[in-house]
Amino acid sequence: MSARGSDLLLTAIAPVIWGSTYIVTTAFLPGFSPMTVAMLRALPAGLLLLLIVRQLPAGIWWLRSFVLGALNIAIFLSMLFIAAYRLPGGVAATVLAVQPLIVVFLASFVLASPARLVSIYAALVGIAGVALLVLAPNAALDGVGVAAGLAGAVSMALGNVLTRKWQPPVSLLTFTAWQLTAGGLLLVPMALLFEPPMPFPSAANLLGLGWLGLIGAALTYVLWFRGIARMQSAVVSLLLFLSPLTAVLLGWMFLNQTLTSPQIGGLVLVIGSIWLGQRASAAPVSAPGAVETR
Repeated sequence: MSARGSDLLLTAIAPVIWGSTYIVTTAFLPGFSPMTVAMLRALPAGLLLLLIVRQLPAGIWWLRSFVLGALNIAIFLSMLFIAAYRLPGGVAATVLAVQPLIVVFLASFVLASPARLVSIYAALVGIAGVALLVLAPNAALDGVGVAAGLAGAVSMALGNVLTRKWQPPVSLLTFTAWQLTAGGLLLVPMALLFEPPMPFPSAANLLGLGWLGLIGAALTYVLWFRGIARMQSAVVSLLLFLSPLTAVLLGWMFLNQTLTSPQIGGLVLVIGSIWLGQRASAAPVSAPGAVETR
């Protein structure tokens, strides 16, 4: 397998694992509040990685670590949960699926990467695929929920682009530790102020938290940030479509949920959008910052 293919597959592991969040949370953490779970997912993982690397930020990297931790973790998760509470799950997932489209334009502005039409088409195809996978015909809309979903999409899109722009003079593991710890610390006051006290954890709770923290945060963010450093932002962001796809497939496999013809069509569209994104990244560019038409 080529290095490019290996990078793609390793990065894809992150959104696939993130797709298990719903089933793990409902099965192992039924009494926990969302923001508390988000904080317990990020902060222990970040502290564990810090314990391994034993290196703190220096100079400008204190500020950058907290900016990236806020965008990629704290703000994104906060907006995600607001959207999830105020919108049906399918609507929330579809709104958040606009992130790859936002990344295309942010990367053009921040990184001077060409905004290719093929990348825009790929993002639109992926959004349509996610809508077919998760959107119910009678889904209701809520203005605050939609705004929160869009804010979360913008937050993580900007975080991903800045993560590529701000490559630190440290290892990937250290960079991930800084962001997870910063994001987790920013979530602590939100969990304490706005949510009820955490229940005493059972063995099942600890198992669920271990999966979300060690696998769903420490491992996945290392792989995700590795992909951002090695591949174009527009290509990496398209892989996020694998998260709702995985959630649907896990529900079909373990929760006896049905898999309808539109959902199968959505699955095909999601895979097709990722293929289109790869084609766009492989095509030659004409000029920095231009919209590439091929």
